[in-house]
Amino acid sequence: MTAVSTPSRIDPPRRILMGPGPSEIPSQILAALAAPTVGHLDPYFLKIMDEMQTMLRSVFMTHNQLTLAVSGTGSAGMETCVVNLIEPGDKMLVCVNGVFGGRMADVAGRVGAEVTTIERPFGEVFSPEEIEAAIKKSRPEVVGIVHAETSTGAWQPIEEISKIVHAHGALLLVDCVTSLGGVPVLIDDWEIDAAYSGTQKCLSCPPGLSPVTFSPRAIDVIDRRKTKVSSWYLDMNLVKNYWGSDRTYHHTAPINMNYALHEALRLALVEGLPARHDRHLRNHLALKAGVKAMGLDYSVKEPHQLPMLNSVTIPAGVDDAAVRKQLLNQFGIEIGGGLGPLKGKTWRIGLMGEASSERNVLLFLAALERCLLDQNFKVSPGAGVAAANGQYRG
Repeated sequence: MTAVSTPSRIDPPRRILMGPGPSEIPSQILAALAAPTVGHLDPYFLKIMDEMQTMLRSVFMTHNQLTLAVSGTGSAGMETCVVNLIEPGDKMLVCVNGVFGGRMADVAGRVGAEVTTIERPFGEVFSPEEIEAAIKKSRPEVVGIVHAETSTGAWQPIEEISKIVHAHGALLLVDCVTSLGGVPVLIDDWEIDAAYSGTQKCLSCPPGLSPVTFSPRAIDVIDRRKTKVSSWYLDMNLVKNYWGSDRTYHHTAPINMNYALHEALRLALVEGLPARHDRHLRNHLALKAGVKAMGLDYSVKEPHQLPMLNSVTIPAGVDDAAVRKQLLNQFGIEIGGGLGPLKGKTWRIGLMGEASSERNVLLFLAALERCLLDQNFKVSPGAGVAAANGQYRG
């Protein structure tokens, strides 16, 4: 047998995470991850699960009984909602204006849905009128849409669309992966039937769990299914019995990740959701003022720019990869590049959760100025930082 050298211990570099996720993680959440592991049916852990459900309802702004954290990333939450609501042959309308709308359509097709898509260019949002026209044409049982499209930075209004969806007898499924904890997500007020999110965005928790919530209408659809849910692992008929009073064993939950999410939710509620939303908006406006003062602009038009995911158009002649590499290697700052048709055309600058701070905004603008100057792009020295400070001073 060939001898294999033992790798060195894990010692990752310290980064300022200002990309599309994961976001920076507070020390309290990292400490929760390191707490002693107990069994997945231990009375202490069951108490943690109960508290998490209560806090998730508060963050989702809902009274939905079926609200829990799926063991898996945000994409697992997407699959959970789709596979439980869709049976083979059901019609689903999916609104695609970015990568994650496209992914939702792919998942629906894989479980046997008759999928219809309507599309907008990356970075644009849908009007209620075009969605209503598509619903009248396809007559879907479920309509899926992304609230905060991570790939483009576009912020989709939901309330009027929800009214239209329900007027036509369909269920509304919403991707809240990037929006939860950063902007208002009003599940009950907007009458959203199913929604999923992720832990690694505005909740500033490591990736690994996906909060989901289902309305009574959605639960009724699940209860009346004629066929088994195609995924045993994600079947809410089974999972809800583990999270409910029966505590029926289903799977071994990731104990310490649940500790981390518990602490992340607790911190969000201690800060207060209105204050948290205001913080994300305040830092977004400062970043935008700085970016514009440097001669750059956003790829998404107002008022549909996400506060927590800022999509900035790369100026002509500036090397996308070189700037991101310099930011990472010289300044320890991670940002994201564009996806799909926006690859090489936009930077995705995250101000999510813990990463949404004055420190990060000002550090990033100063570092970006240096990178742009090294690319021979004309920038008035200090203009970005000065504009951001002006915005902060009001």
